[in-house]
Amino acid sequence: MKYKIAVFFSMIFILFSCQNDNQKRLAENKKEIKKREIIFKNIEKGWVFYDTPITEASEASIASWNEFRMFLAELAQKPKKTIGAFQQKAKALSKKVMALNDNIPYQFNKPQIKSRISTVITKVRLLDLFIHLDNIPDKKVTLLVSEINLELVSLQRQMDKIVEKSKIPVEEGESDLLKMMDTTRAIPNTPIIDPNLPRVE
Repeated sequence: MKYKIAVFFSMIFILFSCQNDNQKRLAENKKEIKKREIIFKNIEKGWVFYDTPITEASEASIASWNEFRMFLAELAQKPKKTIGAFQQKAKALSKKVMALNDNIPYQFNKPQIKSRISTVITKVRLLDLFIHLDNIPDKKVTLLVSEINLELVSLQRQMDKIVEKSKIPVEEGESDLLKMMDTTRAIPNTPIIDPNLPRVE
C-alpha cells in the first residue's frame, strides 16, 4: 500500500513538473517572438539606402558602369515581411558589391575610387555578417546601413571631383613638367656596381 501511494505521489509530482516546464517554455517562446518582432521593426525602420545617384558624375557613370547600376538597383529593392527576407537581401547586396571592382570605367580607375569601393565592400560584407547572426544586433545593423550610405556619398563625390578635374584644361608645358616630377621615371642616384669588377677598399 505504501508503495502504491509513493508511486501515485511521484506520478503527480512528475505531471506537475512537466506542466511547469511547458509553461516556462511557452513564456520563453513568447519573449523570443516579441524580441524578434522588435528586432525586425528596428531593422525595417533603419533599412533606408541612398539608391539614387546624387552627383552628375555618378548619374553619367551608371550608363557605362553596369556593376554600379546593378548595385544601386539592388539597394532600391527593400525587403519586407520577415528577417529572412532581409538576410537574403544582405547576401544579394554582398554579391553585387563584390562586382564593383570589376570593369571600373577608365576615368574612375584611380586609387581614391578603389579605396572608397573597398570601404563600401567592407561595410556591406559586415552588414551581411551581422544580419546572419543568431542573436541579431539590430542597432549595429542600422548603424552599418547609415555608414554604407555615407561611403556611397563619399564615392560619388569623389567621382564628381575626378570629372571636374578632367574638365580643367592643361596648360602648355604642364604635361612635360608632370613627367619630370614623376619619381618613378627618375634615374636612380645610386651608382651601378658591376659585380665582375674587383672591389677596391
